[in-house]
Amino acid sequence: MPEQQPFDDNAIASTGAGGGTDLAMSEGETLEKTPGGPLGTGPAGKPRSLWSDAWRDLRRNPVFIVSALVILFLVIISIWPSLIASGSPLACDLAKAQQGSQPGAPFGYNGQGCNVYTRTVYGARTSVTVGVCATLGVAILGSLFGSLAGFFGGGWDAVLSRLTDIFFGIPVVLGGLVLLSVVTSTTVWPVVGFMVLLGWPQISRIARGSVITAKQNDYVQAARALGASNTRMLLRHIAPNAIAPVIVVATIALGTYISLEATLSYLGAGLKPPTVSWGIDISSASPYIRNAPHMMLWPAGALAVTVLAFIMLGDAVRDALDPKLR
Repeated sequence: MPEQQPFDDNAIASTGAGGGTDLAMSEGETLEKTPGGPLGTGPAGKPRSLWSDAWRDLRRNPVFIVSALVILFLVIISIWPSLIASGSPLACDLAKAQQGSQPGAPFGYNGQGCNVYTRTVYGARTSVTVGVCATLGVAILGSLFGSLAGFFGGGWDAVLSRLTDIFFGIPVVLGGLVLLSVVTSTTVWPVVGFMVLLGWPQISRIARGSVITAKQNDYVQAARALGASNTRMLLRHIAPNAIAPVIVVATIALGTYISLEATLSYLGAGLKPPTVSWGIDISSASPYIRNAPHMMLWPAGALAVTVLAFIMLGDAVRDALDPKLR
């Protein structure tokens, strides 16, 4: 029987195993001391959530930064248009009709002698209001119906699926022409209500699929086994993990609703004068496109930039919240 060698601390230090242990300990100590750990971890090595990880990616995305700055500027001038535009958008002088750029009117005048620059600035308020209100209404209504259908299933799911099929079969523009042609109100709310009425089925489908996927996870089954109520499971465990696709689709749809409002106003079925809207200005300027193109150029350009900014923002949010794109 060979003689057992005495235990030597120095022998462990000279081996690869000892080096690996020291390395692991040094990594652990570094993890606790440094403000940020390895990839996927936050301060003191704590794992980051989906939202914190998405915000980290968004801050480094130039597309998000540019689109967010454009949208922030639009929101500011929507709330306080007088910051960059003086005068009233309804003040017109027929003697200046169709005149081009000049001091005090850098965008010229329209067919009624109204300042195109002032009307373009004030038109942002209408478009942003319609887009934001329609998106909020669609997101709330669609998420509510879709979440209930995905969570409970059964007859509720069947009824909602058939109802969404009916709404999907209604052409949006044609439906707007029919429903809004009988409305005489000059406010934005009939247009917002129409968009919510025809827009919620898309969000409902997205929310339904997300809830069905989320409720099959282990943490939901564990909460059910522990006796959690349906309301608690839906609000505390399922909704926070199923809301990301809804946010992405709603952000992209916001630009679509702004474009839809302009389309309906251009066709005469959306907003009506004296409301200031880019769609109304584009419609009134279309007969003079050859003689005075500036009347259409500026409101149409503002509309295009606004829609593009919201679509770019939605794409950036989608890239940040989609784990498959990481």
